[in-house]
This record gives sequence, C-alpha cells and structure tokens, in this order.
Amino acid sequence: MAKPIVALVGRPNVGKSTLFNRLVGERRAIVEDIPGTTRDRLYGTADWGGLEFTVVDTGGLQHEREIATESLDEIARDTRNQAQAAIEEADVVILLVDAKHGLTAGDHEVADMLRRADKATILAANKAESPNRRESVFEFYELGLGEPIAISAYHGTGTGDLLDRVVEALPEAEEELEHEGPAIALVGRPNVGKSRLLNALMGQERSIVSDVPGTTRDSLDTQLIWAGQPLTLIDTAGIRRRGRIERGIEQFSVIRSMRAIDRSDVVLLLIDATEGFTAQDLHIAGYVEEQKKGLVVVVNKWDLIEKDAKTMDEYRAKAREALDFVPYAPLVFVSAKFGQRVHQVLDTALLVVGERDKRVPTAALNKVLREAVAAHPPPSRPGKWLKFYYATQADVAPPTFLFFCNDPAQIHFSYRRYLENKLRDAFSFTGAPMRLSFRGREEGR
Repeated sequence: MAKPIVALVGRPNVGKSTLFNRLVGERRAIVEDIPGTTRDRLYGTADWGGLEFTVVDTGGLQHEREIATESLDEIARDTRNQAQAAIEEADVVILLVDAKHGLTAGDHEVADMLRRADKATILAANKAESPNRRESVFEFYELGLGEPIAISAYHGTGTGDLLDRVVEALPEAEEELEHEGPAIALVGRPNVGKSRLLNALMGQERSIVSDVPGTTRDSLDTQLIWAGQPLTLIDTAGIRRRGRIERGIEQFSVIRSMRAIDRSDVVLLLIDATEGFTAQDLHIAGYVEEQKKGLVVVVNKWDLIEKDAKTMDEYRAKAREALDFVPYAPLVFVSAKFGQRVHQVLDTALLVVGERDKRVPTAALNKVLREAVAAHPPPSRPGKWLKFYYATQADVAPPTFLFFCNDPAQIHFSYRRYLENKLRDAFSFTGAPMRLSFRGREEGR
C-alpha cells in the first residue's frame, strides 16, 4: 500500500533538512548554514504511533523579489516549482518558520501559496530553544494557518507534538483495489520507452506512445495473464532529472511514481541505452532498494547501439559498476520499438517474484553460515571473540534472515555484506533485496 506523504516547505535556512533528518531518523539531507543547500526533493520514511509515511524535504522558497535580484534566479525558480509539486501531491504540509529571525514577507508568501493549494497544513516554528523564542512564536498566528508549534529540530524538542498533529491530519487510508497476482511497476526517466514497452507486452495500444517526454501523466494499472500467471502492470509517469521538471501537470508526476514503487512487488527500471546511467537512474534504484522491492534493470533502445561480440558484456560491466549497491538486479537488453527480447522482461520479473518468496531450510542456511565463518572468521575485539550460534529465515518478500551471536555490536557492515554474498552464492535470490538482522543470544531466548 502506498504511504501517505508529508512535505516540508519554508524559506531557505529555516531548518527543513535538519527536521527531515530528525523525522526519518538518519542524516539523509545535507545540513549546512548556507541558504539553498537543498535544491531537489529528498524522500525518507518516518514512523509515528505505528503509522508509516513518506517525508519529502524541499528546497527553500525565496520571496519573488529576492529571486528577481539574484544571479541564481533559475535555480531558485526550479526549487519553487519542485516545492509546488511536492505541495500538490502531499497529504499534509508542514510549513517551517524561523523563531530566531521572526516573521518575514517570505513566510507570508509561502503561507499564501499553501492557502491556494487548500492542503492540510501544520505550522511549526523552529529554533525555539529558549523561553523567549517559545513565547515569540505567537506572532506567526498572523499567517492565518492556525496555532504554531514551537520546536527545535536540532535538539528534538517539540517534534513529538508535531508528529502527533501530523498523524491526526493524515487522511484515512484508502482501500486499494485488489489485484490478482504480483504488481510490477515500470519506472524511469521520461522518454525511455515505458509506454512503448507496455504496449509491446500487451500487443496493443494500451497507452499513448509518443516521443514527447511525459506523455503518461499518471499511473495506469493493466491486468494481464503472462505464462499462465495473472499480474498487474503499473505504468508510471516519467521521473525527470533534477532541475528539469517544468511547470504544469508533469511536475506532479514524481511522487506518483514513488507511490507506484511503494505498492509494487517488482520494479522494472528502464534505462536509455544511448544515454547510459544518469544520477536520476541511480536515485530511483536507490529508492527501490530502500523499499526492498524486487528490481529488474531493463536497458531499452538497444537497437540504437553499435554492437560487436563484446558490447553487451562491456555494458553489463559498466552497469555493475554504476549499480554496485544493487548487484543482485538482473539486466535485460531490449528494443521496445521493434519488440526485441521484450518477452524476457516479464519472464525475468516473475523469476524475481519467486525469488522474493523463496524460503531456505534452516539446516541448509546454517550449513552456509558455518562454512562462511570457517572460511573468513569475523573480526573481533581482543579477549572477546565474536561467535555465531545459528541463523533462521524469519520472513519473505523481502527475504529476512536472523543471525544469533554473542555480540551483535561487533559486526561490521563489511561482514554483513560478506554474509549476504555467501547467501546469494548458495541460494541466488536474483533481483531480491535482503534484510539481515543480528541479535544477541538473550534476545533469541
């Protein structure tokens, strides 16, 4: 099920990135005292009271008069467009203001934008560490957005009250239509051929095919039977590169694509073979991995590449280097325009569905663990050797493994990766991300 979305908006340098990091529980956003550090949206998952939602960090919104006088006016306008896109798609908006510097004309302008958007809005006054600043937040009543909540994103004070308000304001979860079989999402930048691939798979003009980027404005679900297996294809609007989202309905498509990833089982990430891997492609792949969805990388427009006997292997090596954080993802080379190898796309996606649902017998799992530890013992502190007792598979989709040992704190991330590689060597799990959890013996009891 797609998670609700909460967008953070406000002027530059009011602390949005610090609050973002506080809400998602990690330092995902760059935090600097330089206005305008966050120029693109960042996404993260927050959990409060058992409810998960996506937090979107946006760039600072500058006053129109400030933009007109700055040399970086194009970046500022792009930031404004992206913030407007986040507001449009969000279920709840947090307007962050600065209790240290007080009410400004820029705050009024952002508040006017939010009133026009008619979104559930929560007003938070940041940097309210001292009693004097907490008393001064009442001046923000003037914005007409209700009672301001005094917080300190840096110290974490008041953020619990803020999250309580967020959860209260979130809409009730809508019931999604039940689809038979796995859901497979087609995602990627505009004009990489998502709609054309869908049409090739369907054998009919199910979606509009056009060379104009962004033809598909919203997610379209198509149900079909493939190799006797019912499944649902989710065709998403194109995800543009940073700073390239134009005014109009297309700028609202990014979060819709993220929502499609959220409700899918396997993601088909389409790459333009003529352009190679861009930063935005890696960003999408990273989001898919974070959500622990199955992943197949589909290299489209392969017909436009001049080839010899080594071309595919060389491209595969470049892909492995670029996508080193998802080495388990299979690659399929296709030409959606001419229908070359398109049948391999869903065949591979269904293979990944099966791999995500695979269960490993406990005896076989512990045999691999013993052999892995014997071949390469884990680094340990002198006088306290790290010992593994046993392992078990706790869940599927994604495959989740619990390892019980005497001191989980000693396990380095490189050893986690080593154990994951050993599991993949033994049991494959093609296209399926894993979760590895390490617990002490007492936790096991």
